[in-house]
Amino acid sequence: MFLHASRSLKYRNPFGAQPVDSRVNIIFDTPLDAQNVTLCYTYGLYGMTYHEEPMCLKDKKTDHKKFEVNIMLPHEPGLLFYWFRFRLPRGSEYFPREFYDVTSGDYEDYTVLYYVAESDTKEGTGKIFNVPPKVGADEDKYPYAWQITTYEKGFVTPDKMKGSMIYQIFPDRFARDKKFKFTELISASPREERVYHEDWYDDVDIYGKPSTGYLACDFFGGSLRGIVERLDYIKSLGIDIIYLNPIFEARSSHRYDTADYLKVDPILGGNEAFDELQKACKKKGISIIIDGVFSHTGADSRYFNKFDRYDGTGAYRSYLTGEESKYRSWYNFYHDENGQVTYDSWWGFPDLPNVDENNLSYRQFIFGKDGVVDTWTRRGASGIRLDVSDELPDGFIRQMRDTLKADTNGEGILVGEVWEDASNKCSYGSYRDFMLGRTHDSVMGYTFRKEVLDFLCGYISAEVLDSRLEGYRERYPAQAYYSIMNLVSSHDVPRALTMLSKPQDFDNREQQQKIKVPEEIFDQCSNLSTLAYALQVGYIGACCLYYGDEILMEGYKDPFNRRTYPWDMVTKRQQDHLETIQKLASVRVNNQVMRTGYYQTLLACDGSFAFERALKDGKDYFGKDATGSKRVVVVINRSSERKHYKVEVGACAKCTELKTATGNVLSDVIVYAAEDQAYKFTLEPNSPVFIVY
Repeated sequence: MFLHASRSLKYRNPFGAQPVDSRVNIIFDTPLDAQNVTLCYTYGLYGMTYHEEPMCLKDKKTDHKKFEVNIMLPHEPGLLFYWFRFRLPRGSEYFPREFYDVTSGDYEDYTVLYYVAESDTKEGTGKIFNVPPKVGADEDKYPYAWQITTYEKGFVTPDKMKGSMIYQIFPDRFARDKKFKFTELISASPREERVYHEDWYDDVDIYGKPSTGYLACDFFGGSLRGIVERLDYIKSLGIDIIYLNPIFEARSSHRYDTADYLKVDPILGGNEAFDELQKACKKKGISIIIDGVFSHTGADSRYFNKFDRYDGTGAYRSYLTGEESKYRSWYNFYHDENGQVTYDSWWGFPDLPNVDENNLSYRQFIFGKDGVVDTWTRRGASGIRLDVSDELPDGFIRQMRDTLKADTNGEGILVGEVWEDASNKCSYGSYRDFMLGRTHDSVMGYTFRKEVLDFLCGYISAEVLDSRLEGYRERYPAQAYYSIMNLVSSHDVPRALTMLSKPQDFDNREQQQKIKVPEEIFDQCSNLSTLAYALQVGYIGACCLYYGDEILMEGYKDPFNRRTYPWDMVTKRQQDHLETIQKLASVRVNNQVMRTGYYQTLLACDGSFAFERALKDGKDYFGKDATGSKRVVVVINRSSERKHYKVEVGACAKCTELKTATGNVLSDVIVYAAEDQAYKFTLEPNSPVFIVY
């Protein structure tokens, strides 16, 4: 037998990502006839070096040998990939038959083989392969290697981010304030290309003005003061952090085309409204994370000023006429093949000219005294979410982190928009410095979203869900993993309820606009939506709720995932779902164990997934005292049938098991249990339960 299991302490100790200079013990079991057993590894970040380490025979059993090596991790933060090489006699019963004709070795009677990582296994086990893994930044990563993320010593993230409850708001669509006047909405920032909605319950615009076409320039008049007036509602969801999509002045309603980094959009109420929101949030114990878009600006901005709507000379006119502009060096202009002036832009959109983030003038503006970071931290922002982190240089993000931490006594939160595994993300021909303790505190949990929705839609089993989540937990530093912004909906993806109905994909906006959850499966999708939130609340990381998900808002791709919150039109079904969400949120609010407790999977079988969050001697994972219960078990039944379970106090390996005997049907999503009891119970299809000890 061959065996290495990266998630088992018997085979790799300690578990997961480690700080630089740490020592890691690695064990590899082989058959008795394996020889020349070698650990192969490569490490680095922007460049990798390859090395080999002969493994020592640790023990010899009647049927296998156990090899061991203890390695010191590199002194510099980076990634270390490893696998095993060995020789087998060609007559060995362990020699895979499919490799007989394609392998060759240095010895006549032996051949060289490799033990490499395999995807979607419970404990991170591997398989025999005839070629070594591919781990280069530009290579197709197959076969796979095991990974040890080696991060900066002393890396910590703000405690208020770990296990926090986050509410994401798209400002124009959440709430108008009580003093809203439609005429003032128009006069706040009149533009000929804009569409203004007098009726809050209009659907989003998909056509734009005839003269311009669709530009995402329709406005409903949601404002920061509207958020202030709804803070009691937000707090009822257990929220302690609000993440605001861009609030800076811009032409579009999404505001990812920044026009003025130092000015809140007048439509949202201006800088004074932000001050009011910050003060009101502080009274309720809520922090604010703002969205920072630094890879590009708007063409219609005081910096680029393509349309001459701002005072002074922008970069565009400066290049055309030779006039002086302090913004000229921020952008890269050139003449195309037809001799026309053009410039680098984000994904080729001319309304979004790219900024040179390495330009020192631009960095001074962002990071210097009275610059963007300094201004908004002084005004009370608790953190920044970086738009398209993978399109920002690592050095820029490091300076962002250093500046933010210096301006907030280390308490500022820096979150990156990264859609893939941030621990080994590659872009522009290199691995990225995203999870090594020098850039982000953490990232948005799009990987969590994908695995959870795939599980709830029945595309993957609970076993695969568990394996993939455990893989991320293994590769991310704990400080970052407990702070990851786990979401199931956002402004950039279809809403969870819509995705759970498995809609047909259309590119045409008119067809996307008509996508609704069919009534005959609405209750089922609603129940699955409850399961999604139960997983968000129960699992490691920050739980990020996109505004309106709590009342089952629907919406396919942008802009339909950005509809207005229907304050005066909430149905009985929506109100019932809201109350369930509030009840689930209360478990995390009232029990520190759900924020920073230890994690262990108890059951992953087909559609059943169960795990526990626990304290050890009253301490959380980071060794701090914790209030509330000391253990919570979360059980999820995603199947279409009733399932019977047993949860008992005792050895963790026996806490939860599938039973065939019938039990009592639980009538609530939360059960408070005494320690000396064992619970046999039945869960209805697509339902969760939290058992709190």
